[in-house]
Amino acid sequence: METGAIAESAWAATRNGRPEVGASAEMARTTSEQDVVAFSEMTGDRNPLHYDREAAEHSVFGRLIVQGGVTTGLLNAVVAELLPGPGTVFLGVEWKFVRAVGIGETITARVEVLSVRDDKPIATLSTTIRNADGEACLTGTATTYTVPLERRSRDRAEIN
Repeated sequence: METGAIAESAWAATRNGRPEVGASAEMARTTSEQDVVAFSEMTGDRNPLHYDREAAEHSVFGRLIVQGGVTTGLLNAVVAELLPGPGTVFLGVEWKFVRAVGIGETITARVEVLSVRDDKPIATLSTTIRNADGEACLTGTATTYTVPLERRSRDRAEIN
């Protein structure tokens, strides 16, 4: 079997197909106090840096900041919606938080495909989150697996 045929079969049933090395996608959003509240309701996180304006203003950050999970959540959206696309989950991540994200800041999450496995729908991505000034807030890499969500034509024939 040719390498191209192996790659096609591993990615054939995924919605977006096999991503190309060098392909990239990004998504932006503005953080809000509601993000902090929703994340805290989900996790129980009541860190004063997210809620206590006075404490946060006297911290090294000088302002209220959102939780790291709010920041990285935008990367979840990029990989699940855009690249590699629907059905994609993280297998592993290596992230460095290099700048805090404040409430009300616009951030942009970006992924770029570094490598793609031919035998399985697994990709390695460069991941970054930048603020509106273009400053890195998070840098790192992620390994993803894309679950095949589309049935192959052979499978459809067996069901009908």
